[in-house]
Amino acid sequence: MIMKILVTAFDPFGGENINPSYEVLKNLKDNIEGAEIIKIQVPTVFYLSVEKVIEKIKEVKPDAVLSIGQAGGRYDITVERIAINIDDARIPDNIGQQPIDTPIDPEGAPAYFATIPIKEIVEEIKKENIPASISNTAGTFVCNHLMYGILNYVHKNGLNIKAGFIHIPYLPVQVLNKPYTPSMSLGDMVKAIETAIKVIAKKSR
Repeated sequence: MIMKILVTAFDPFGGENINPSYEVLKNLKDNIEGAEIIKIQVPTVFYLSVEKVIEKIKEVKPDAVLSIGQAGGRYDITVERIAINIDDARIPDNIGQQPIDTPIDPEGAPAYFATIPIKEIVEEIKKENIPASISNTAGTFVCNHLMYGILNYVHKNGLNIKAGFIHIPYLPVQVLNKPYTPSMSLGDMVKAIETAIKVIAKKSR
């Protein structure tokens, strides 16, 4: 059986014309470390984003799910440690929803830890001379919502699927009118995510 890794990315949100996560997704190889890479763009929308990924999980039965999202203002590749059971949106999502202090799943665990090897991923990305670190907060917007939703689904259904989330910076084109805001080249971000996938593939065998 060929290993399958499902990689998700978001559409643009918050007034941006592009989302670096989707630009990275489009440029990923279709086979990495012997694993088939299945790609899906999901809407930056509470609940619907999770539903779309769960549909895809049921369809393709992946061995691992890696989600990518934009974290404007961060300067490095940040591998998320934990997803928390709360939505607290500073801005509306792409259909105008703006939940405040709302549990994602009232019957779910308070939080879930990523099940991908976060420290090894960070170390391997740094070996490519790309800044990377572990993040202990995925925020309270749709990125955290999706990470929590996937881990919650995997846990509740007893599935043997590794799952995690990586935040990436803005692309240079996004910061032309944002002075002193960090960015990273598309090439470096693609290399970083492919490096992460290599680690996940090795550890999921």
